[in-house]
Amino acid sequence: MSNESVDPVVFAKALADETRQKIMTLCCCRWLNVGEIVDALEVSQPTVSHHLSLLRAANLVNVRREGKQVYYTLNQVRLAEGCCTLAETFAPDHELSLSPRTPD
Repeated sequence: MSNESVDPVVFAKALADETRQKIMTLCCCRWLNVGEIVDALEVSQPTVSHHLSLLRAANLVNVRREGKQVYYTLNQVRLAEGCCTLAETFAPDHELSLSPRTPD
């Protein structure tokens, strides 16, 4: 777990937009630059940059710079931490389990 606490409101707002959800899906388990995301989503570069800035603010993407290109990948650890924080904040009486459930 990271040392930086998750702000549940910032986290939830970052997840609440369909375009950001598509970006997170695209960037899961691979590094993409802005141009590749623009091409995949068929939206404008300023739109993608705006959404990436909100995902960066929520720490939901990892960033890597190579020369003039900036690459993004989904920060899966932060996503899991944020989900747990939401559950702890809004469902404190529910026991959390990160392991898969087995049938009874």
